[in-house]
Amino acid sequence: MDRLQERFSKLLSETGSDFHRYMYHRINWNSRMIGLTGPRGVGKTTLILQYLKENLPRERSLYVTAEDFYFAEHRLLDLADAFVRYGGKYLFIDEIHRYKDWSKELKLMYDYHPELQVVFTGSSVLDIHQGVADLSRRAVMYHMQGLSFREYLNLFHGFDFPVLSFEDILALKMDIPSGFHPFEYFPEYLRQGYYPFPHDDFDTRLMQMVNLSIETDIPQYAGMNISTARKLKRLLAVIARSVPFKPNISTLATVLNVSRNSVADYCLYLEEAGLIAQLRDDTGGIRGLGKVDKIYLDNTNLIHALGRESADTGNVRETFFFNQMRVNQEVITSSASDFQIQGCTFEVGGRKKGQKQIEGLSRGYVVKDEIEYGHGNVIPLWMFGFGY
Repeated sequence: MDRLQERFSKLLSETGSDFHRYMYHRINWNSRMIGLTGPRGVGKTTLILQYLKENLPRERSLYVTAEDFYFAEHRLLDLADAFVRYGGKYLFIDEIHRYKDWSKELKLMYDYHPELQVVFTGSSVLDIHQGVADLSRRAVMYHMQGLSFREYLNLFHGFDFPVLSFEDILALKMDIPSGFHPFEYFPEYLRQGYYPFPHDDFDTRLMQMVNLSIETDIPQYAGMNISTARKLKRLLAVIARSVPFKPNISTLATVLNVSRNSVADYCLYLEEAGLIAQLRDDTGGIRGLGKVDKIYLDNTNLIHALGRESADTGNVRETFFFNQMRVNQEVITSSASDFQIQGCTFEVGGRKKGQKQIEGLSRGYVVKDEIEYGHGNVIPLWMFGFGY
């Protein structure tokens, strides 16, 4: 345990406090067991280390990663037992999906040690694994997404803007400070601003993340072999070349040489891993059983990394809107236009986009790129990046 404590101290000393992700203030840190999931690379580890450093007594706290070689010979439960005996109260476990019997041992920790608070992080693929369901009565689960445009401006350019509610955005209630021009920064955000990576090796790190998600995370929890993982990568390539993708399950099943049910499962795995986003109708909601109308890459950075020559401007705009708005709202397909949220219809386009698609709709909005200010029912696209 001494070695684990030494590594923890080193990580704390290297953790800064200048910037906090949106989820930092949404988590109820008083819960006895907290789970934080999300795609690779969105900042889960930094967030929990910041909370430890800023709020908890060092002598009663411990952070470990389940990837540590320590757990090749030791059980998590044994670590928790020893930690509590020495007065420990706050145990944070990172990358929990790397530990084989994680859900079983977390349940035992909860039941055996009521005085111990446990916080764990894991891949968002855990959402489709039975382990999370098993912990439903014990763990409070949170899911974290990548940087909003607002967070990106704060982290990389020092602008500290307030969060806008959905109603504030629709009412154009944002004071744009003198000298701030969003299009100095918006194109860069669309290319490499969603993940809090250093920009000098951004593309390399992003592709490593994609490959690890497909080759390691998903197969580990879906019981896949190597050949099936290759089919996942092929499916992602097909989607990347043609997004927004109108799914034809039969055609995809033929291309991949799998059953129709397998195609639906593969798409769900890719969605949970933060690689694609499926736009559904209102029969089941964004994470329910509604029919999938379109498939997008999860965020605009993935479009530029995977699509490259297929990085269509219209698709980038729609992907940004869908990606940013789904954090706080249920976004579904619209029969009249591009998207529907809380009974409001949104048509997304460029500066010259007209009102034709939303004519006659009482709550129709035109979302325009390449404009700084909105008016009436015309809202600048970049403003939808201030919702979290």
